[in-house]
Amino acid sequence: MKQPLAYVHSESQVADNVVIEPFVTIDKDVIIGEGTRIGSNVTIMPGTRIGKNCRIFPGAVIGAVPQDLKFKGEYTTVEIGDNTTIREFVTINRGTAARGKTVVGSNCLIMAYVHIAHDCLVGSNVILVNSTQLAGEVVVDDWAIIGGMTAIHQFCHIGSHVMISGGSLVRKDVPPFIKAGREPLSYVGINSIGLRRRSYNNDKIREVQEIYRYIYQKGLNTAQAVEIIEAEMSATPERDEILLFVKDSKRGIIRGYFPD
Repeated sequence: MKQPLAYVHSESQVADNVVIEPFVTIDKDVIIGEGTRIGSNVTIMPGTRIGKNCRIFPGAVIGAVPQDLKFKGEYTTVEIGDNTTIREFVTINRGTAARGKTVVGSNCLIMAYVHIAHDCLVGSNVILVNSTQLAGEVVVDDWAIIGGMTAIHQFCHIGSHVMISGGSLVRKDVPPFIKAGREPLSYVGINSIGLRRRSYNNDKIREVQEIYRYIYQKGLNTAQAVEIIEAEMSATPERDEILLFVKDSKRGIIRGYFPD
């Protein structure tokens, strides 16, 4: 349904069954897949690629140029996967020369007033709750849930299956499978409920718990913990994902929480 009160550039590629509500602007060099619905007053700028069966609610702005003084007008994109919902007044900026694109995966829920800055890489099945703010070049892995009004520093990496408390200030990397909360942001346990919902069994959850006991609860520094985990624990996908995340961390991982 092409709404006569919307502007759709002749050089855009919009699937025939896309629903476009009044006062939408779709600029040139935009691709929108089948079954997507674009709410009123949405602005979609050049370089945007939107997958199938997405829902974009009123007031969202997708594909605006980066808020980065290093941006020199280079050609970059925003890429959004299938079945993703983008709620009211979300802003998603194009990439810069750093990565060339900003990416949001499939089956995501991006709630109202979220900002996703240039060159962010957001995985699939991610939930960003209202007013979460991602600075430039943030990476959020699959199945992460970020609580409302959380601010994430540029270059931070959020691991898979992570749950971060609302109102958090994220200044360091958050490794996979954990819950993070308090101020400063700290490890507060395994995201066991989320893991069970995603069919991780008790043995796997206990394995993850044991790995994080070495990292956070045995008085070891990170290098010592990694060395012991590699030497004493059998290789599994979960063990290796955690170790690779910790070794590759550029900003360092969040601290542990030890109550008085």
